[in-house]
Amino acid sequence: MKKKIALFLALCLLMASSSGCSQKSTKPTANPDVWQTVSDAYVYCLPLVLVNETMVAMTNTVAANSTRAPINQLIHAKGLATAASKDIVTPNVDTVYSQVFLDLSETAMVYVKPKTERFCSVEVMDAYTNAVSILGSGGDTQEQQTYLFTGPNYKGPVPDKMKQVSLPTNLAWILIRVVCNGDADLDNVYAIQNQMQLIPLDRYLSGEPDNPPAGTYNPENDFVPITHVDAMTPQEFFDLANQLMVNNSPTAADAPLMKTLSSINVGPGCTFDSAVLGEDASNQWNNMVSNLTSVLATDSAKFSVALGSWSYFGEPIAEFGTAYEFRALIAINGIAVNPATVAIYPKAYKDSNGETLNGNNAYTIHFDKDALPPTAENGFWSITAYNSDNFLIDNELNRYCINDRSGFTLNQDGSLDILVQSKAPDPSQRSNWLPVSDGDFHLYLRIYLPQESILNGQWSAPVINKVV
Repeated sequence: MKKKIALFLALCLLMASSSGCSQKSTKPTANPDVWQTVSDAYVYCLPLVLVNETMVAMTNTVAANSTRAPINQLIHAKGLATAASKDIVTPNVDTVYSQVFLDLSETAMVYVKPKTERFCSVEVMDAYTNAVSILGSGGDTQEQQTYLFTGPNYKGPVPDKMKQVSLPTNLAWILIRVVCNGDADLDNVYAIQNQMQLIPLDRYLSGEPDNPPAGTYNPENDFVPITHVDAMTPQEFFDLANQLMVNNSPTAADAPLMKTLSSINVGPGCTFDSAVLGEDASNQWNNMVSNLTSVLATDSAKFSVALGSWSYFGEPIAEFGTAYEFRALIAINGIAVNPATVAIYPKAYKDSNGETLNGNNAYTIHFDKDALPPTAENGFWSITAYNSDNFLIDNELNRYCINDRSGFTLNQDGSLDILVQSKAPDPSQRSNWLPVSDGDFHLYLRIYLPQESILNGQWSAPVINKVV
């Protein structure tokens, strides 16, 4: 243990010296640019800190269950989201999730993906929320495949018939989405989950049964990650960020920014001193955090793609590069999203006349003939309604979306009208009814495995018409 501590301290000092950080405390300064540097540092570090705190919360358990699992162990969700689901905002009702947080600092992990004949996509993310690889649907193969997840320091061999997925960070987040065609289909999804395997490499090669170690539970780690991060002080936030960057290094492309951030001792192994923030630091910090989303939205508007009344964020989503503001915005509002080639999420707040959607009115979402969202093999689409609080809307049918698997009825000319209203329509139209409640609401049109005609703007999105 003493050797490990000494090695860690030596590594911290090495990283600090190589990053240009000073190990001396930084004294208060009147430099008016310091808060711009602090803001840049916060934006850069936010996804890393948020991923770590999500990991802390979701691994806070002794044994794996449907919502949590110890590090390097799979979490298999059970069931689809309903109006009672309040754990995350804007939940989808199309896929059932499996996921795992990996610590690759001391071991490589073997993942066996089963063969599937439906959408089953494995998103492999680094500690900064970049999608390093997509496996399965939208990626390489629907066939069974064995993968070796390795960290940046792995020097060992890759066994035969394994495909290496090399991660640039030791902390990784794997999110697996399996499409589900309603409650009656859940057993089929569970069968896919049960065929997945995740085993340390040495255990896999030995052929011995894998008995995953028990985790630990700490009631202090029962928190909502984004709320927990928002409440951090500058010292807490940057202490954690500096520590995390030791094992999850910035990329070469980040070097210019890291040089700037070193002026306030933010970087791998640096020692941050909140005295650099000067007087009234607490109020300025809280104002910066509170106003961050609106600032980031303005900076990221150039990545928004308009589709009539709908809009979505396109490239470089999930493959952010140095688009740090965009990366932070997505981490706050929709962490762990797919690249646009795998899925897009057009959102609508207003109808075709530019008026806010409200449940006191009735609407039709009109698709022209042969204009339903074109998707690749195993792709799908859905339209889901959410209240202003970003949760699903309770209704008598327990129906939260209309999708390509719904039993809707086409018009005689082959077009489709989805009825969006609070009051039940005639029985003959109920198959096309997407219930909402009184008050403002918004819609998401999720399209998984979109064809190129959607991404290049040739496809026309459905029109949202107010019924008068």
